Amino acid sequence: MSTTAIQKPVINPYEAALENFDLAADALELDENVRAMIKYPERILSVSVPVRMDGGNIVRFEGYRVQHSTSRGPSKGGIRFHPNVTLDEVKALATWMTWKCAVVNIPFGGAKGGVTCNPKRMSMGELERLTRRYASAILPMIGPERDIPAPDVYTTPQIMAWIMDTFSMNMGYPVMGVVTGKPISLGGSLGRNEATGRGCYYTVLSSCRHLNIPVKGARVAVQGFGNAGSLAANLLHTAEAPVIAASDSTAAIYNRHGLDIPALIQYKERTGSLRGFPEAETISPEELLAMDCEILIPAALENAITEENASAVGARIVAEAANGPVTPEADRILDRKGVFLIPDILCNAGGVTVSYFEWVQDENHLFWDEQDVNSRLEKVMTRAFNDVLKIHLERKASMRLAANMLGISRVADANRIRGLYP
Repeated sequence: MSTTAIQKPVINPYEAALENFDLAADALELDENVRAMIKYPERILSVSVPVRMDGGNIVRFEGYRVQHSTSRGPSKGGIRFHPNVTLDEVKALATWMTWKCAVVNIPFGGAKGGVTCNPKRMSMGELERLTRRYASAILPMIGPERDIPAPDVYTTPQIMAWIMDTFSMNMGYPVMGVVTGKPISLGGSLGRNEATGRGCYYTVLSSCRHLNIPVKGARVAVQGFGNAGSLAANLLHTAEAPVIAASDSTAAIYNRHGLDIPALIQYKERTGSLRGFPEAETISPEELLAMDCEILIPAALENAITEENASAVGARIVAEAANGPVTPEADRILDRKGVFLIPDILCNAGGVTVSYFEWVQDENHLFWDEQDVNSRLEKVMTRAFNDVLKIHLERKASMRLAANMLGISRVADANRIRGLYP
């Protein structure tokens, strides 16, 4: 099979986020005054992050923290360490997070942070110094009542622990609730590490019920075999839905009878890659996205499915475990094809939902068992799916538009009720 990559056009994620906002606001006939209050970020901070490397030289990195909305509660959102982090990407992710929190009806607004760096080429000591320096730079913006960071791409519970410690040392006492996604020993929640993939799984089950597709035997392709993608794949594998294709940043693999997902997870942990996994053939990333299957889970980065390749998508359900993997033009193409889309602000909201649970537990100094966490998550995700589906059916709107309408209407209502100060 061919492995030739197709050059995709560069798409600005923030422009896509604003376009989706305008489509939903128009459908809601939202007042222009309310639009002016909720469309744009409340605060944007760019910081210089100089770090002493192991060799003794100092390298300067660029960091960002964007608070999009605090009208429904403290802002909430991950921090990503990635070479391609830009301010517009962080603004887009903060915007999506606002609507995401509102869709699952938790009392947070959206935020996001990032540092433009390559953590794969940094030692643990360099990562710790980078994290603490960045945390110190954004210190005035964060706090359990203000803005609560969490893990995102290439950030981990250990990195959250360093942020929590940096904040706590400046306050003079331990502040568990300043971040979520922490290690269990520092006030983390059971079930948090699996929450994004598990939330995706619950929305896929709801979609299959709606479309009368039996989960057993439903073929699955997963683009992006990180935390969310691998966990969703494993849950579907356990439910006897064969995962026939999977990919990471190094390889895409295929087995028409279904991959052994527990073995694949162990292989990835051991080797750091899917490349060379036995009993699978190598395919191209384009072939994975075009795979004839019932469920496609894009779980990598933004803009995976674009105007250039959307017409080739062969799945009946596209479940956006990643943020912004489908562009607005690709949305329209998939809609015309009759593909049922589970939009990102619904599909991957399990992470922020269990982050909310973690924050609640930290603030109350009372912790739940994992079964309780998962049960509460399933209830929230199923209710949110049904809320979005109701708008989809009643308004004959796409699932993306329906989710944005639900989230934006809740934020708009909060702003109307609160009014404008001064």
